[in-house]
Amino acid sequence: MTSGDASGAPLLLLHPWGESLRCFDRLLPLLPATIRIVAMDQRGHGHADKQPKGYALTDFAEDIPALMDALDLDSAVLVGSSSGGYVAQQVSIMNPRRVTGLVLVGSPRSLQGRPPFAKELDQLADPIDRSWVAESLQWFPRCHDVPDWYLEERIDDGVCIPAHVWRDAFTGLITAAPPTETATITAPTLIIWGDRDGILTWEDQQALSAAIPGSRLVVYDGTGHLVLWEQPERLACDLAAFVESLTSPGPSN
Repeated sequence: MTSGDASGAPLLLLHPWGESLRCFDRLLPLLPATIRIVAMDQRGHGHADKQPKGYALTDFAEDIPALMDALDLDSAVLVGSSSGGYVAQQVSIMNPRRVTGLVLVGSPRSLQGRPPFAKELDQLADPIDRSWVAESLQWFPRCHDVPDWYLEERIDDGVCIPAHVWRDAFTGLITAAPPTETATITAPTLIIWGDRDGILTWEDQQALSAAIPGSRLVVYDGTGHLVLWEQPERLACDLAAFVESLTSPGPSN
């Protein structure tokens, strides 16, 4: 999916595990029309192919430059929500010249380990139960009201993901070496974190920022893990300002 000015600065949006490109539905209308926006369903999600295997973090990351090649994009600003930011970090390590800038929205420094809800994934079977997906949204408590239609879309996203993709994509995330521990990200980076995030700690985000030279960490007060869901208006403003900072000429001497 593409929108905005085809000649504008490209902004490539990466959704989290368990969602689809439609998670950006509330954000897109708020972004300047001068930006070229690209969003994709990552493998196994949304309308993308549900292949039987190939769900390592590196597999997801390899799809991004392939999409950019298909769209004739030399580089783009990558915006990753939650684990989508983990994929964006990996792209920045594997293909640094393709990344003009990086925006990590509620994104982890590391996903190694198994959270309590991993046991539920082990028991999933097709077809995915809609009520289970609805209940899974409670894994990430929200501090702001989110429209019912938006929540229904996220449940739709989860229902269309096969059980093996739920499990294998999750396994690919939690078993991968954290990208910032394998090499140094050199792209200009904006890190956005909600101070009521029950998944990622302040110390985690400080460590992520310290691992990316020159990165800037912005804290959204009274916001949970799903910053994209809770604060699309503020996020749109910060994204627009970040893109502008990368494309505007510097001060003359």
